[in-house]
Amino acid sequence: MRRPRITPALAAPALAAAAALSLITGCSTGDAKSPFERSGSSAPGREGSKGGSPSSAPSASESAAPRKGSAKVVSMLTTKLRSPWGVAPLPGGDLLVSSRDTGKIFKISADSGKQTELGSVPGVSPAGEGGLLGLAVSSDFGADHMVYAYLTTDSDNRIVRMVYDDKRPSGDQLGAPDTIFKGIPKGTIHNGGRIAFGPDKMLYAGTGESGERGLAQDMDSFGGKILRMTPDGEPAHGNPSADSVVYSLGHRNVQGLAWDARKRLWASEFGQHTWDELNLIRPGKNYGWPEVEGKAGKKGFVDPVEQWKPKDASPSGIAFAKGSLWMAGLRGERLWRIPLRGTKPVAAPQAFLTGKYGRLRSVVATDDGGLWLVTSNTDGRGKPGKEDDRILRLDIS
Repeated sequence: MRRPRITPALAAPALAAAAALSLITGCSTGDAKSPFERSGSSAPGREGSKGGSPSSAPSASESAAPRKGSAKVVSMLTTKLRSPWGVAPLPGGDLLVSSRDTGKIFKISADSGKQTELGSVPGVSPAGEGGLLGLAVSSDFGADHMVYAYLTTDSDNRIVRMVYDDKRPSGDQLGAPDTIFKGIPKGTIHNGGRIAFGPDKMLYAGTGESGERGLAQDMDSFGGKILRMTPDGEPAHGNPSADSVVYSLGHRNVQGLAWDARKRLWASEFGQHTWDELNLIRPGKNYGWPEVEGKAGKKGFVDPVEQWKPKDASPSGIAFAKGSLWMAGLRGERLWRIPLRGTKPVAAPQAFLTGKYGRLRSVVATDDGGLWLVTSNTDGRGKPGKEDDRILRLDIS
């Protein structure tokens, strides 16, 4: 849990690591020079209110998603959740869901929608956009039964893990939390919070700059970054800098992480007043905040693949299914579909469910090609109905 510091002396090995990862990803490092790549030189709140990857070039067998698709709600799995935020599928299909404001984790039966309280996570200090946020289950869950959580405490944002024992009584099924990583800046706004295990079995975390814009470009801060670490919270092998968990920088507030069929990492990001973003994440790259917002074409920064006006998006969770990325919008109150061929959209994004279910927080792909969609109307910024918050089942194409 050490706090790695990136210094100019590390620039040369960092460049080698970034170059090696670029060979894996098939991405050039020449288009956006990052602090990981320089040699001793210096680098230049809103949720909306109403790893190593293969080549980015599509293979012959990687067909494009259809230009037009569909998304239909076919059932309501469960209702009356309070401030749901993180969602993590268990082996077998049931869902774990975090409650941001109560600090509790629930299991939702994928068959009946029954809610079972696992327990409360000690140390959660909910305020503003902070609290109990993202969840992930271990890549080796069948052996270790570990549940990971990203949470806000009195002093910081951090990641903990707990043993889950479903043989114990309801409300007492979580072991004591073990802090694997701490020191992520906290704020009333922009706490990030999404965590996920990648195809490489490393743990990724999207963080926010906590309302302090400069942290996104500060290599001594974990704020405004995407982090990549081992399941024990140590810097993962192949990171741009060998002693750092920082994977990319220049982010305002990342709340969505997903991998496509070719194991490329995508992230959704809140903009300020101009553009929300969907970014293709490459190791060591700088995504611009606060120097740029949206597609700026400015040397040294990576432009987003797609962008939206905040009133139409304020993106939180994303998922990949049936050749497209699906992005949940909070202020936008809609589900966006971005059909892809390789790393490029094949058509303009499509919006579904606009205004029908209010704010949308999380979206998760199912094993059979559908989606789970979680609303977010009890978070203090929505207008909850009597059934809120809900988990919906969608059929998509």
